[in-house]
Amino acid sequence: MGVRTLLAMLGAIRRVNTIVEAPQLKRFSLQAPKCVELEFANGSLFKLSAEFLRIHSPAVDGKIRSIAGEKVISGRRNVGIMSAEPVGNYGVRIIFDDLHKTGIYSWDYFHHLGSNKFSLMRNYIKTLKKHGLTRDPPRRK
Repeated sequence: MGVRTLLAMLGAIRRVNTIVEAPQLKRFSLQAPKCVELEFANGSLFKLSAEFLRIHSPAVDGKIRSIAGEKVISGRRNVGIMSAEPVGNYGVRIIFDDLHKTGIYSWDYFHHLGSNKFSLMRNYIKTLKKHGLTRDPPRRK
């Protein structure tokens, strides 16, 4: 296979990947303080915990530790969701009880998180272990 053919194939794959969108949202349900449930038109149903959503916040956050170039949020096992505010027709801003509130979760991003929940969580736990961190919050003195 020639270089031109390979480049053409890669370009086609990129175009397909950018065209594919998440299915339309049918239902969003906040079950504060522990989780949100989302149902999509294709039948996908996701229950995403507050901890999972907090550690995968789409916002840049000062509470993220950068360790060897990796962004790591630890100690959020018991974080809760205080509220969710609609943002246009495309998503919500979630306000967590650790006062994080700058992330806007689009419906497409929720679908991505739900579709990849187990691998994302597994990778998160591996990263914590690699750096000697834990999901548990620090103990108060």
